[in-house]
Amino acid sequence: MPLIETENLTRLYKLGGETVAALDGVSVSIDEGEFVAVMGPSGSGKSTFMNVIGCLDKPTSGLYRLDGELVSTMNRDALAAVRNKKIGFVFQQFHLLDRLDALANVELPMLYAETDRAMRKEKAIAALTRVGLSERIHHRPTQLSGGQQQRVAVARALVNNPKMLLADEPTGALDSRTSVEIMALFQELNREGTTVVVVTHEPDVAAYAKRLIRFLDGRVLSDRRHEPVDAAKRLEQMPKPHHAHQEAAE
Repeated sequence: MPLIETENLTRLYKLGGETVAALDGVSVSIDEGEFVAVMGPSGSGKSTFMNVIGCLDKPTSGLYRLDGELVSTMNRDALAAVRNKKIGFVFQQFHLLDRLDALANVELPMLYAETDRAMRKEKAIAALTRVGLSERIHHRPTQLSGGQQQRVAVARALVNNPKMLLADEPTGALDSRTSVEIMALFQELNREGTTVVVVTHEPDVAAYAKRLIRFLDGRVLSDRRHEPVDAAKRLEQMPKPHHAHQEAAE
């Protein structure tokens, strides 16, 4: 069943006296349980597409259905409710609050959803355990490595059991090994049934997805499926970092 359906989406912007089509007639369908990478050069429309399917922006024309619900005509408050309930976001910069520990950072989306305190804590611990950070729940971001911070961000994105995990350049601030670790986590979550959409300019990252959609000049240039690279196997072939024993001992 399609989770994401767009029909002839356009998104126009005024730049000076010109009208620029960031999206120009985009029709895409993504089923539940897919792992899709969206690629394209700067200005290709991939970020605008992400903003629309993430309910962060509205199309100028065309239709967008998320989980069977027409969201392209919703007002700002309705879109915010859909985002909180159905979409988990992971960004290049982790957007964690330094004054809060990992547990409190992961609880934040549930505050907006008005989940009671006991349930917030229980679900946050479960999400952090799911991403391998059960021993770090009371560490603040400054006490965590970049990869651990991104795992906290992933746990926060998953805590409301969203239909879709939408990641924008999720490995852009990470070293090569940690990047593969995060992609292995995404593949694991995808195997468990989470729909994953990754926006990236890195072919190495896109190789871990099962499907690659390329944008150019606001249009879909190509859309093809491929056999993904197994991130867990790739990790086994990579040398262990010198600081691995140090992190384990902290």
